[in-house]
Amino acid sequence: MARDAIVVGSGPNGLSAAIALARAGVKVRVYEAEKTIGGGTRSAELTLPGFVHDVCSAIHPMGAASPFFNQLSLSEQGLFWIYPDVDVAHPLDDGTAVALVRSIDETADRLGVDGPAYKRIVGPFAARFRELLDDVLGPMTRIPRHPLLLARFGMRAALPSSRLGFQGERARALVAGMAAHSFLPLDAPFTASFALIFAASAHASGWPLAQGGSQRIADALAATLRALGGEIVAGERIDSIAQLGDPRAMLFDTSPASLERIAGDRLPPRYRRKLKRFRLGPGVFKLDYALSAPVPWRAPECRRAGTVHLGGRFDEIAAGEAEVARGGHPERPFVLVAQQSLFDPSRAPAGKHTLWTYCHVPNGSTVDMSARIEKQIERFAPGFSEVVLARSVSTSRDVEAHNANCAGGDIAGGASDGLQFFARPVMALDPYATPARGIYLCSSSTPPGAGVHGMCGFHAAQSALQHSFQAR
Repeated sequence: MARDAIVVGSGPNGLSAAIALARAGVKVRVYEAEKTIGGGTRSAELTLPGFVHDVCSAIHPMGAASPFFNQLSLSEQGLFWIYPDVDVAHPLDDGTAVALVRSIDETADRLGVDGPAYKRIVGPFAARFRELLDDVLGPMTRIPRHPLLLARFGMRAALPSSRLGFQGERARALVAGMAAHSFLPLDAPFTASFALIFAASAHASGWPLAQGGSQRIADALAATLRALGGEIVAGERIDSIAQLGDPRAMLFDTSPASLERIAGDRLPPRYRRKLKRFRLGPGVFKLDYALSAPVPWRAPECRRAGTVHLGGRFDEIAAGEAEVARGGHPERPFVLVAQQSLFDPSRAPAGKHTLWTYCHVPNGSTVDMSARIEKQIERFAPGFSEVVLARSVSTSRDVEAHNANCAGGDIAGGASDGLQFFARPVMALDPYATPARGIYLCSSSTPPGAGVHGMCGFHAAQSALQHSFQAR
């Protein structure tokens, strides 16, 4: 009997699922609704000709560390990682900045009183980071390969980020910036897990960017798939499961809501109700800039950083994220900044630069946060407005228009609070398989969640191979 599978969605998880199936000998076709493949890993000239901007994801700590990506020879398909001098800089109002760099000793030395605690808390996870990822980047129901390491991690990861054990302003500010990637209030349980993973990843494998744009990640995955005999059809939107014919497996790199809508009556009513109850997270408001010169940061560490976290002290960032969770729009939002062109001259014309920024907003917000974002940048880089040549504004609704999976601007595949931290999209021993035969979910709404790592797709493919192709 012929073995075949169809994947809906060409984000990194959809492409990874297709590659994993193709490597097992399955004939695979991927459908992408947009004309350009990649989902959250697309790049485009959003401002002026010659300025290449990342449409969604920009910096890729989990991409460089991904156990699945590292099985593939993606450099042979044109993907090359660029590593900034400073992984993350977090400026403070005194004109200095906390710097997260590859050396854990150098990072700790800059944290003052918290230096020894930082090495004690983060050091063990950085030293065994790849072993930790083996367990963290998978479903919670799987028997861990490194139970003692995972238990040690879990004891701290379950904490709110405010209780990680740091006392000084500098370490707490650094923690706040990394924990805010969770899209949760910083006093929420498990926000410490984000800070620990991101800090450990910096020391173990770095926070790189893709040379030429994040699109190169999708292009390299697509080339790998095609080399294995897989097909990709772009510009064809799937609105009904009837469009897919009768393959042995259908994997959806989509939101739970899209899966429920497309699969319809093929799914049991109870499961459909659960998918409808899956909660979205906050959205993002994004600004991309074409610049005549680099950002004039006061702190020299920021001028050498691929990523800059803007927000000041822990308490200020915590207050802003809490306001977003309440449905508000903070006057001083936490702003994520990426400076790809400082390290990749292909991103802008000679002597010019790009800047990638976003802040968190309530899901579906239509409020223009441009002035508040720019005020935060000017706070730490006086004179920034003088180097702006052009800007591209994306509200949370615009983000959704570019990628239907990002409903209301939610780029994280759903909220990660409460039970949804574990149960994505539902509580199940196999969260990728639906109750309907041959239908699977492989998006970031499944474990391990958001990030450009392809592991959601990889694990979903393993489920499909087991249940639909009886792989051993």
